Amino acid sequence: MTTFLLEIGTEELPADFVDSAIQQWQTRITQTLQEQFITPEAIAIYATPRRLAALITGLPEQQADREEEIKGPPAQAAFKDSKPTPAAEGFARKQGVKIETLKIKETEKGPFVFIQKKIPGLPITDILKELVPQWLSKLEGRRFMRWGDGDLRFPRPIRWLVTLIDSEILPLEITTGSTTLKSGNISRGHRTLHPSPVIIPHADAYLETLRQAYVEPDQQQRQETIATQIQTIAQQLGAEAEISSDLLEEVTNLVEYPTAVLGQFDPEFLDLPAEVITTVMVTHQRYFPLRNAENRLLPNFITISNGDPAKSDVIANGNARVIRARLADAKFFYKADCDQHLEHYLRELENVTFGEELGTMKDKVDRLMEIAQQICAQLKLNETKQQEIESAAMLCKADLVTQMVYEFPELQGVMGEKYALVSGESETVAKAIFEHYLPARANDIMPETLAGQVVGISDRLDTLVSTFGMGMLPTGSSDPFALRRAANAIINVTWYGNLLLNLAELLEQGSKEFVITHRDRESPLNNLTDFFMQRLRTLLQDELHIDYDLVNAILGENDGEYQERALTNLLEVRDRAQYLQSIRNNGRLGEIYETINRSTRLAVKGDLDTKTLDPKAVINPELFEKESENDFYQALQELLPQTETAKSENNYQLLIDSLTKINPIVSNFFDGEDSVLVIADNPEIRQNRLNLLGLLRNHARILADFGAIVKN
Repeated sequence: MTTFLLEIGTEELPADFVDSAIQQWQTRITQTLQEQFITPEAIAIYATPRRLAALITGLPEQQADREEEIKGPPAQAAFKDSKPTPAAEGFARKQGVKIETLKIKETEKGPFVFIQKKIPGLPITDILKELVPQWLSKLEGRRFMRWGDGDLRFPRPIRWLVTLIDSEILPLEITTGSTTLKSGNISRGHRTLHPSPVIIPHADAYLETLRQAYVEPDQQQRQETIATQIQTIAQQLGAEAEISSDLLEEVTNLVEYPTAVLGQFDPEFLDLPAEVITTVMVTHQRYFPLRNAENRLLPNFITISNGDPAKSDVIANGNARVIRARLADAKFFYKADCDQHLEHYLRELENVTFGEELGTMKDKVDRLMEIAQQICAQLKLNETKQQEIESAAMLCKADLVTQMVYEFPELQGVMGEKYALVSGESETVAKAIFEHYLPARANDIMPETLAGQVVGISDRLDTLVSTFGMGMLPTGSSDPFALRRAANAIINVTWYGNLLLNLAELLEQGSKEFVITHRDRESPLNNLTDFFMQRLRTLLQDELHIDYDLVNAILGENDGEYQERALTNLLEVRDRAQYLQSIRNNGRLGEIYETINRSTRLAVKGDLDTKTLDPKAVINPELFEKESENDFYQALQELLPQTETAKSENNYQLLIDSLTKINPIVSNFFDGEDSVLVIADNPEIRQNRLNLLGLLRNHARILADFGAIVKN
């Protein structure tokens, strides 16, 4: 068994590409080796800002011999009068076998000619020479570059190439522009701590050799080292470091030999809002903030250096000068912004374009205020809450034109809350301005204030109606305007806040207003409705973990009644789905499944309207031939008030209890000693029996379409 080392040496790679490349190579290298019938003991992928490496251990020296059945031409074309035709002779010649070895086998498409061919295994060196260029050229990422006339694209210029099988160099060449790089056993160490070339004597010595040259190739080990160093410094200060996973991953991909360095800034800057300071530190400087036991920011930070540890003081001072300048700018912006009431900035929104043909940000604010008023009417809010929502809606985008947010866009909403408080707005209004952007990403916190929930929904609804109205719908995996996330947020916020929202009405009104404003455009209502139904299906399955068939039963399969019901009351569709899943889990669904499902499937042969519940309106007892029919009829009459109560109170437990109670009666109707033939010859008797089943179906439809449920 042998070990193979591949190292691609480059100029500093983008941090996000490093993670992506590791994942791509882990998948592609494993897959392509399997396609060559090779299974190594282990495949380890290493990456730093200046290199991407694969260390494959336990490789065979040669591919194993194998037999392969190769399909040739149809037997009819290969043989005529039991003699081989040119087609058979050509196939045998191409495969390098004698004509006598051809065999005829039956297939789904008729008899074909086959051969059983022994294929000798290739040396591992030949296979790797074919695969390595593929591994390199098939990498994907953003902002790839091409140098000169070559076909190779890569994020940064490639400077060296190491290919070792044990201690032997696997000769390879890659061309980047006018330069041809030949593979060898010479790598590079740390750019400043070990600038001289590094000879890799053996593939197995890769990690040890680079570590001696002040490079830690193992990304996971670098990350653990960084986290440990940060925590050690923080403990020495009696502080707690803010270590976000995103920042930790990023700095891990920016250094080859990490050293945590403690820096400080003037305490006077602590007068700034904490979010401003941490944004400067984390987003712009990639520093880790520190907090004391009272969770207050300290005038310190930790940066991860890729330089000489002996010069940490110099590095700390340099970083302190940089952050001082950034914080000084922030302090100036903050003071200048606070000199004006937040409402002052509204007029400047007229100079900010929301979208082509969609007007300015001021126009958007006007529209979302109208939507917020509609929601207030739906929720029947008192005057105080309406005024809070109106103020928050009016001011929610004002901070976009402040100097602070212009310089630090990440602080939109955050600064809106701060400036609203400075301007004398209530805490509720200020909080809502911040919260209307929530949730901003997956697993983000949710808005807690009613004003924040309503304004956030209004903002996203305007974006969706406007964007869909302009025909800019998401396609496949492409969603440049994050419309799926916006729709998901509307549903999730509605569920989280338990808001009795009529989304169907809001979409209809918004689409109508859009068409009035844009007379040359079609109404986006149908597309929006379908889009929200898709989002509902996804959220019910992925976030609430409802089984796929139960989701179909709740939302219906091309069922307009269920679709309207779902978008009219998002809370009810959530509650029905969760209840239906719970009775499947506890077994109660199974107790009534057979009779309800069977009734539902047979009921479609009749013509009973799905909304009819009263048996007296559609059943003629004089047509009964069996006592089981009368029992069924009486049970449905007793079920009616129970169902009406369950429907008005959304009491699904009452409905299921009632359906369970009549289950034996329905079973007897189908299969008991007094059973009937539903599809009777007499059309009146047949329709009467189908109406009995249709009524049971309709009662069950208060919860779900049982015909869509699959037996568990």
